[in-house]
Amino acid sequence: MDYPNDQAPGAPVRSGIPEHGRVPKYYAVKARIDRLVDELGEGTPIPTERDLSERYEVARETVRQALRELVLEGKLRRQGRGTVVAGPKLEQPLSLASYTEGVRRQGRTPGRTLVTLDRFPCPEALAAETGLGRGEPVWHLERVLLADDERVGLESTYVAVDRVPRLDAEFDPDSSFYAYLARQGIAFGSADERIETVLATPREALLVGTPPALPMLLIHRVSRDTEGRPLERVRTLYRGDRFSFTVRLEG
Repeated sequence: MDYPNDQAPGAPVRSGIPEHGRVPKYYAVKARIDRLVDELGEGTPIPTERDLSERYEVARETVRQALRELVLEGKLRRQGRGTVVAGPKLEQPLSLASYTEGVRRQGRTPGRTLVTLDRFPCPEALAAETGLGRGEPVWHLERVLLADDERVGLESTYVAVDRVPRLDAEFDPDSSFYAYLARQGIAFGSADERIETVLATPREALLVGTPPALPMLLIHRVSRDTEGRPLERVRTLYRGDRFSFTVRLEG
């Protein structure tokens, strides 16, 4: 197999062209639009579907399919009735660092919008997963995640009321929950995480402001303090078109 001299690390081999050489027409158009996107700056409108179909001499439906994939990949985003170049994806480290720290490291301003903060008896499924007592009072904190006022995710946190009894009175929902725990003298010791791809429910899609068909990255986390006691259970949805995750592995 021949590799082009300018093959970028991590790029599809031979630009995704199959060995038999037959490339779907929409994919060829997608590759050409992708090159056009690289030449434009963030927020720049791209030509209309009609203009692109005339430029590349293909049907508008072919252009539409190419644009749909570029939107799903996060290279383009819808704005009003048009489509513009999206900015780079946010890189979130897989670590015990908070969402706030990860976003700030990239020069973006983190934020959150409170959806709900309530308490209820811990159900059996949550008790089994976290080691909390069944029926034990639990806080549920649900917030929309923001980056420069753009909605990028949805976070649900469950924590025993016994650990933070004044959460509803003392905690600023727009701030870092981990920073709040640190002020209470609670330190993280370890966590288990699981990542999967899902489609958002209609409610979640409405809260995050995305189409229901947009793939989402779902992270489940169960955290413990330095003494090994269960601390929180978190379910976080991240927009698949706006996030990537990084982790450092050492032997």
